[in-house]
Amino acid sequence: MDHLAKIIKQHRIAMRLTLRGLATVSGISSSHLGRIERRERFPSAHILRRIAEPLGFDEGELFSIAGFLSPVPTEETKNRKEGTVAGLDPYVAKLLGKEPLEVQRSAIGILTILKSIAKNMGRENL
Repeated sequence: MDHLAKIIKQHRIAMRLTLRGLATVSGISSSHLGRIERRERFPSAHILRRIAEPLGFDEGELFSIAGFLSPVPTEETKNRKEGTVAGLDPYVAKLLGKEPLEVQRSAIGILTILKSIAKNMGRENL
């Protein structure tokens, strides 16, 4: 799952964290985090849990991107038409739903990164 490593690295950079900075806040060694980003190691659920918050992810988002969880329908998504994804335009969600799972995960990862960047930009402008 090369996309997971890319998403973690891109998110870390977007959050303006160095490997050492992420290591400090997550309690995971910078060398281990570097191996994950270089795709030499795949992170366990334990590692993902520890880096999710510092990277601005909800734990479930990062687990879904990693393939540990399928997106769990909430009451909001249960009431939507089949094939839609929460927060997406129904047309976009329908098209994305036709793509392979890897493409869907990558798109969700990119959207998550953009959401986090937008949230952080809002904080900086306060």
